[in-house]
Amino acid sequence: MKIFSLLILFLLAFVGALAFLNWETFTAPSPLSLGVADIHVPLGLVMMTLLVVFTVLFLAFAMYLQGSALLQARRHEKALQTNRDLADKAEASRFSALQTQLEIELKNLHGAGSNHKVEILSRLDALDEKISALLKQSENIFSAYFGELEDRLDKESQARVISLPSEKDN
Repeated sequence: MKIFSLLILFLLAFVGALAFLNWETFTAPSPLSLGVADIHVPLGLVMMTLLVVFTVLFLAFAMYLQGSALLQARRHEKALQTNRDLADKAEASRFSALQTQLEIELKNLHGAGSNHKVEILSRLDALDEKISALLKQSENIFSAYFGELEDRLDKESQARVISLPSEKDN
């Protein structure tokens, strides 16, 4: 864009220099037909005036396009910022919903773990009672067996003691 601006300035300077060097030719009156009437005016000045008018119109149009492009860019920027804000809010709400869901799931898992813990502890207590009962029963059975064996041994030892002296008598 800078090269284009320099080229335009160079062309305007060239036209200005051409007009300055040939000022007498530019200001010489000549007949000009308007279609309905003929007038005598300097044709060079008319052409220079038309050049200046079109240059001013061109610059005004360029400034209008530049301004409208800037306004359009500003509107687009505001729309993009609004969309960014909406996307950030949506993302934040999704994160908070996910966090809430995770907290609920963790509480459920903790509650389920506590329930399982209570259930396992109750089962262990029941197994402990069964094992204690079985040990007690086994102890009672062994005690009964040992008692019975002691009784037998006592009876046999008494029978031997009784039978031993009678053998001595013989």
